[in-house]
Amino acid sequence: MSLIRIRPSWAISENKITPETVYFNRRRLLKGMISASIAGSLIPLSGCQKSASQTALEATLQQPKIPGVKTSPEFSQVDRPITKAILAGQYNNFYEFGGTKKIWLNAQNLPTENWKVEVTGLVNNPKTYDIDDLKKKFPLEERVYRFRCVEAWSMVLPWVGFPMKKLIEAVDPKSEAKYVRFTSFYDKDITTGPAFHLGYLPWPYKEGLRIEEMANDLAFFAVGIYGHDLPKQHGAPIRMVIPWKYGFKGAKSIVKIEFLNEQPATYWNTIDPNEYDFEANVNPAKPHPRWSQATEKFISTGPGLSWDIKETLPYNGYGEYVASLYA
Repeated sequence: MSLIRIRPSWAISENKITPETVYFNRRRLLKGMISASIAGSLIPLSGCQKSASQTALEATLQQPKIPGVKTSPEFSQVDRPITKAILAGQYNNFYEFGGTKKIWLNAQNLPTENWKVEVTGLVNNPKTYDIDDLKKKFPLEERVYRFRCVEAWSMVLPWVGFPMKKLIEAVDPKSEAKYVRFTSFYDKDITTGPAFHLGYLPWPYKEGLRIEEMANDLAFFAVGIYGHDLPKQHGAPIRMVIPWKYGFKGAKSIVKIEFLNEQPATYWNTIDPNEYDFEANVNPAKPHPRWSQATEKFISTGPGLSWDIKETLPYNGYGEYVASLYA
């Protein structure tokens, strides 16, 4: 059944969305400037001179432009400004490459050449796609989504990709398929995890959804951001985007998708189910055991990293699309 497209209460007019050129008006930089010797810390981006790490960070964002992509009219209007690309590329989680927010440099070790995604399990049409297959088979579009981390910070990001339900249609799940497991790239010599130890870490990183959640109109596979291919720190070359759930549900650098008849074990839920439940829907009324979820630090302004305190909305503001899944 198609949705009646009524502008949500949190939407604004499209002409107030910041254009992509704001993010990519800096001079093109040589990618070869990235090296392990560059310090991970950044000085304020408003300085007269750029540090070596700033220059290297900007180089990681200079990915090929994805041609012919149109912005979704339904999923393009958010009541907050889009977070600047330099801030989103600087401040993110990718636990395979470390336990701090400054993993962008370590993430450049991710090998993305000849990437394959295996789709298997309880499906009638199992398939292994390479990344070019996915981009050609499924028409790409841009969607501007809220992003909410379980750590109580948030952004607004312009993803490029395709709805997950398109992949469901292509592989034709069997009637007994109830869940879907998503597995990220893992190589113990490359994805070494955080420097500190938490005991047993259940690598590779895995996430899961009910098949009804994956089939929801909002559920999205991103292959790009800000109109360009995904930088490695964002989970190149393909990642999950589930905007009504906390960010850890969005597995990065996916290599395998399996349709199952039982709920799969997932990374953070295995480590600590009391803090990271399987469902992980954004809920301001349900505090994390160590902090409130009623508000969030919204990262949008610049040129340096700063934030505004915002009220958190149930389902991250997408209740009209997903609340019926949990009635």
